[in-house]
Amino acid sequence: MQRELRSANEIERSLQRTRAPTSRRGAGRGAFALGLVLAAALAGCASPQPPLEVVDEVDLDRYLGRWYEIASIPQRFQRGCVASRATYTARPDGRIGVLNECRDGSFDGKLRRAEGVAWVANPEESRAKLRVQFFWPFRGDYWIIQLDPDYRYAAVGHPSRDYLWILARTATLDPMLYRDLSARLEAQGYDLTRLRPTPQPPAP
Repeated sequence: MQRELRSANEIERSLQRTRAPTSRRGAGRGAFALGLVLAAALAGCASPQPPLEVVDEVDLDRYLGRWYEIASIPQRFQRGCVASRATYTARPDGRIGVLNECRDGSFDGKLRRAEGVAWVANPEESRAKLRVQFFWPFRGDYWIIQLDPDYRYAAVGHPSRDYLWILARTATLDPMLYRDLSARLEAQGYDLTRLRPTPQPPAP
């Protein structure tokens, strides 16, 4: 655990040394992305857990596109975020472009953005276990642990179970589907009392 904490602190110091002075807006983007990196590093500090299962199959071409955050286990790097969403795009090098966005404090707040790249960690093992990177050389796990057959919703987690995002293709998810998904996540060992809904703007 101490080694992981030192690693996270080294990441933060390294980024602080290399980050040039920016505007307030630019600093907000940097802090958002920095939080994603530190979360990936600190995940290793969690106590050992039983193996977390991922979905058997995932068609990454179908997985591409925009996803809205329905609920999550709150993280410091997302503090103040509303209207959170992620957009995944195919890259010429075969990897996946990642764009995370949210509004700061309100639906009319400043747009916060973090861009990164993701790839399948071991194609021979599972295409549901990805790695994501926002700053070189620091990387984190992105595991697809639940996925609707029609790709209407998904759940992304980490083997520590300290990180969880429920995503959907629309800004809302049918309550019955949400309850069913929540029950399956609880069966996978997640503490649902930590889960919080993500505010999304009302439909026009």
